[in-house]
Amino acid sequence: MNMPKQISEMLAAPAHAEQPTTRQFTRRDLLSVVRAAAVAPVVAAPAMSVAQAASTDTSNELIYMSATKLASLIRAGKVSASEAVEAYIARQLSVNDELNAVVMNSYARARKEAAAADKAGARGDWMGPLHGVPMTIKDSLDTEGVITTGATYGRQQHIPKQDATVVARVRKAGAILLGKTNTPEFTLGGLAGINAASNLLYGSSHNPYDMTRSTSGSSGGAGAIVAAGGAAFDIGSDWGGSIRGPAHNNGIAGIKPTSIRVPRTGHIVDYGGLFDLWQQLGPMTRRVEDLSLITPIIAGPDYRDASCAPVPWADPAAVNLKKLKVAFFASNGVSETDDDVKNTVIQAAKWMEGVAASVTEDLPKAILQDLYDARTKLTNADGWAFYKRMAAKWGTQNFSPSVGERMKTLTPISTADTVAAWDAADDAKSRMLGWIQKYDVLLCPVAGKAAEVIDRPASAARPNAYTWSYTGAFNSTGWPVVVVRCGTSADGKLPIGIQIVAAPWREDICLAVASFLESKSGGWKKPPI
Repeated sequence: MNMPKQISEMLAAPAHAEQPTTRQFTRRDLLSVVRAAAVAPVVAAPAMSVAQAASTDTSNELIYMSATKLASLIRAGKVSASEAVEAYIARQLSVNDELNAVVMNSYARARKEAAAADKAGARGDWMGPLHGVPMTIKDSLDTEGVITTGATYGRQQHIPKQDATVVARVRKAGAILLGKTNTPEFTLGGLAGINAASNLLYGSSHNPYDMTRSTSGSSGGAGAIVAAGGAAFDIGSDWGGSIRGPAHNNGIAGIKPTSIRVPRTGHIVDYGGLFDLWQQLGPMTRRVEDLSLITPIIAGPDYRDASCAPVPWADPAAVNLKKLKVAFFASNGVSETDDDVKNTVIQAAKWMEGVAASVTEDLPKAILQDLYDARTKLTNADGWAFYKRMAAKWGTQNFSPSVGERMKTLTPISTADTVAAWDAADDAKSRMLGWIQKYDVLLCPVAGKAAEVIDRPASAARPNAYTWSYTGAFNSTGWPVVVVRCGTSADGKLPIGIQIVAAPWREDICLAVASFLESKSGGWKKPPI
């Protein structure tokens, strides 16, 4: 998409120490962007230009290498799309009985598409940067011709007539769908809430590092199968931590892009309404380089999601780590956080001390508390009537027991109190923007612990009121966040990720820092399954 040069330069400005003088641009400039984009097809080719960087992944095992590396091998004729698809299908068949991560497969179609991709490649007709790369997709995203339930009874045989926008874009770039991954009902409630990927239709998914542990949610099936080498990547959704929690629990990389960068069209909880800016879609991968490859492919307006903005994508490779001002905190002071998590964040901060301009421990506790309080009031404002509306829309009469129990304890608040909570959230967001002006990037926990046991007593289903306080704050602000594995639990078994947070539209900074930390920690590690 062509944009006025001055807008592109300003929005893609380099990091803190290199910020240029702010340029002036007119309403006419902005209108020219919209008019130019409006003539494009709704689910056109990738909305952002994608420069395919050379892979730095050293893995030589086909099912464990990055999507970036696999795509380059396919293009070089060293691996065929059919070989890749067969390898990933075999892996899914060998592990999914235990993981219960893939809940619907599309193997027959995948084999046909792989054969067609190989014929096209032989002619030099490459579809795009993901040509022949096998993927899975979270079951809350529509997939044309493949059952997509959203984990609710009313859609148990629902076959969408078209792909969600993000699915259409990665398929247009050459990716091949192998199946759908488990999620809680409507991504918001399940047998164990969003602590695990569980629902009445398919049951619970299991963590590949310890089958008794949670995958987290709501993109838990996605996190588990990617970690186990059953897909090159998945696309998840994040309303309060649903990409980041599974990335942390399953030891992979995931990104929640800036709010309104990626269209939500075709997701079961899509766009509009009070919670509009909280929801974002993003890729989940084993390696950070794949986040940099896939995110710009799925970004940009589709002219259905009315909030989606045509903001340029800045190259993470252009970020100068030596000029970054880094903030970190190892605990937010309200969520119970164990030493394993704290030590992982502290170690990441120490690694950054060797390359960054400054590293400062700084906790905006009061602002984070205000964001959490406002978010809680808004989430519960209508007593979860919004959930009942979704169930009614799809004809679901028996929905998640955890949601039913929650509804019994909630009393809707007044319109005046809802608006007041909205005002409080916006005020806290503004104060948070003021705080981040001192820094370029923030490092902090994803959760207070590594993956917890799935089968906990009902009274302990929500043991800590602030379980999602680390992640939900950045849905409220809309800021971009990348999660990458930086540590391991003291017993040597469970992965621990950290959040890398930047101001709006600065995914390039998040990804550059994540890539560096991945190089220090080793990032994803092969699970025992």
